[in-house]
Amino acid sequence: MRFLLISVLGGYGFISSTRRNYTKSSYMPPLGLLYLARSLEDEGHKVKILDFFSQKELVESLTSTDVVGLSVNTPSFKIAAQVASMIKKTKPELPIIIGGPHCTFHPKQSLIDIPAADVSVQGEADFVIKDIARALIGTKKLSEIPGVSYRVDNKIKSGKPPALIRDLDSIPFPARHLVEHYNYGKVNNAYLYKPKFASMITSRGCPFRCRFCTLHAVTYKTYRQRSAKNVLKEIQEISKKYKSLMMVDDNFLSDKKRIHKILDGLIEMDLGLDIIVPTTRVDSADRELYKRMKKAGVKFLGFGIESGNQDVLDFYNKKTTLHQIRKAVNLSREMNFVTLGSFILGAPIETKNHLEKTIQFARSLPLDISFFFPLHYMYGSDLWKEAVQNGLINKEEYSVMADSQRGLGHFPRIELEKACKTAFKQFYLRPRYIVQQFHRSLLRKDFGVLKVGLNSFL
Repeated sequence: MRFLLISVLGGYGFISSTRRNYTKSSYMPPLGLLYLARSLEDEGHKVKILDFFSQKELVESLTSTDVVGLSVNTPSFKIAAQVASMIKKTKPELPIIIGGPHCTFHPKQSLIDIPAADVSVQGEADFVIKDIARALIGTKKLSEIPGVSYRVDNKIKSGKPPALIRDLDSIPFPARHLVEHYNYGKVNNAYLYKPKFASMITSRGCPFRCRFCTLHAVTYKTYRQRSAKNVLKEIQEISKKYKSLMMVDDNFLSDKKRIHKILDGLIEMDLGLDIIVPTTRVDSADRELYKRMKKAGVKFLGFGIESGNQDVLDFYNKKTTLHQIRKAVNLSREMNFVTLGSFILGAPIETKNHLEKTIQFARSLPLDISFFFPLHYMYGSDLWKEAVQNGLINKEEYSVMADSQRGLGHFPRIELEKACKTAFKQFYLRPRYIVQQFHRSLLRKDFGVLKVGLNSFL
């Protein structure tokens, strides 16, 4: 069969195909779809992946398609519903499969939210997609497949309970060749890494439980890792075509013993890859580890710092300290890593003084890039669950800003958004920061960070 797998997050061109700045480039390849594609290809099916698509491209792709799959995040499920509706209107006989976080959160409801879809997959679909393909050709029953919900005579039924993949080494490597015509690696419309850019994941889940994070709801409170040997095998394959590689684990440095094995392997292979690690915890920082990371080709570290107030960090259950944050960022600068820090403004215990302290704390750190976001109560997070129990959020609301008018914080929505804009301005519009970044860019012979900073501010 011929499968068309669609990344709904890339579908802004679908909403407005005449948009002038519509380009086929973005930050991250649709890694989940690439895993599914490889499993399908191994079964002999033909697969095409559609990313950054317009309405015209979507309709043209349907002419040579037997089955459509949509990757759906909760914030984008309305776009997914529009895409699925157009597919059914254009080619009504095409079965539409949906999967992703929204379907994991709401296995049956997702088929109501996206009424044109026929099958919903809850949980990991790396192997399930093969069984669904067999069901579509009549050699297996949907009722026998773990994690699926499906329509029968206008009713929604379910198969077996979803099953976790315990042995991550058993999953075949993603089919990256299907997206080679797209450009990835842009941050705020500026290239921060060397092309060509690839991403990979070496673990699933996180052993920590920050109160604002939805990860535990998606991964069923589990944390699983691939072996260092399996990870190095994939990296070696990637190095044949790509120059930059991003590790998109939720906590890449969690297991120090495993990470040292991976780093030692990278040093021995000497592949010349630029390694990007965008999600690290500050309590993982130590000099010996960072030295090995530098030698292995790591160029970039991102930290979820969240706040410049210890009581706010404790409220979020971060299990980190301001001292650890300073140590990690200062050590990163010493190693000449490009560093990014992300901050959240608007915790329900925060006052104006808290916000000001976070902004000043960010300015005091030798970060190259900083992002400031208003707190959102995200579906499935501990904060969201508590707000639902207290009657402040209803179960149909998937993402709600910490708005004082809803009893979710001390600041109205407009004031919280204004505080984030102020934080961006105060961080980036510092003469000392601009001079330092210009100097560092000259030394690196790369002005990507300056472009990202400028675009972030704009």
